[in-house]
Parts: sequence; C-alpha cells; structure tokens
Amino acid sequence: MTDTSLYDYLERIASLMRAWAREQPLMADLQPIQLSALNYLARCNRYSNTPLAVTDYLGLTKGTVSQSLKALEAKGLIRKRPDAQDRRSVHLELTAAGQGMIESLVPPAFLRRAEDALGERGELLVVLLRELLATIQRQEDVPGFGLCRTCRFHQRLDEGAHCGLTGEHLEPREGELICREHRAPDEAA
Repeated sequence: MTDTSLYDYLERIASLMRAWAREQPLMADLQPIQLSALNYLARCNRYSNTPLAVTDYLGLTKGTVSQSLKALEAKGLIRKRPDAQDRRSVHLELTAAGQGMIESLVPPAFLRRAEDALGERGELLVVLLRELLATIQRQEDVPGFGLCRTCRFHQRLDEGAHCGLTGEHLEPREGELICREHRAPDEAA
C-alpha cells in the first residue's frame, strides 16, 4: 500500500482553507474559483494578466474561467484593458475593490499564524513546498508560472532588471510577480 500522508495533509489543509473562505463575509458573493482568479491577478505580471493565462494557471476550462471573469467584472472587482500593441487582446486588472478584497483575505490569518508559530521550520516548509511544486510541474510538464526574479530570462543589469525573453525593462516590483513565461534557470527555453 502506498503512503498517502502527503496527499492527506495537503488535502486537509486545502479543505480548511475552503471552509475558512466560506465563513468570510467578503466571500458571501464569491465562488472559490473567483477568489483564486483574483489572487492570481493580484500576483501576476503584465505578460500574464490575460484570460488565457488565468485559464492556464487555474487549470480549468475556458468557459468556466470566462464566466468567472465576467462575474468578477460585473461585481466591479476587475476591469478589462485592451492591449496597447494588439487591440484584439485584453489585460485584466484588479480594481481598488478587488485589491482591497485580496488584501483582506489572502493569505488567511490562520495560515499566517501557523507559519509564524513554526518559526524557522515555517520558512523551511515554504522552501520544501516550492520545491515540491517545481518537481511536479517539471515531471508533469505543466506551466511553471514562477516568480519573475527566479526565471532564467530575468537579467540584472546596471540600469535595472531586464527580461531576456521580451527584451523589455522590468520595474523593480515586477521581479516579485508571477509570470506565465517563467522558465527555471536549468530549464530549456
């Protein structure tokens, strides 16, 4: 029999997070997928804030994500902005209300308290979970969606950060955002 401990622990933590979300007054009018989409949009960079990127990140169907994004827009939590170069494409941005909701809900206070209570072991846990995720993504050939600053294309130059893939200058805060084009330093382009 295979040991299911890791699965059991991750599933239980995910269940606690879903239960916590259902209890939050701010979540009364939101589905869990909508919170996931808002959280992603709050954390992604300018190359990754499209409906297709949200779909890929969440691993759901285009139709499901499309309906969720329409609901978020109708609630005034996100807005669409046409792409400056390709007017057929749109970028999604959080409104002030959407940003406020994410700041109030993510991460859940109980999770922050638990991580703090673990002290240095909490930091180690974060490192191990990041490694677990990267291993799964590599083995299952799913998009990485990693932090810009950890990407093989992220270049630190005298004049600041630069994306080697797009050839564009990066603002300092962009290094901390999720990018759908992310490639691990040891990964082929």
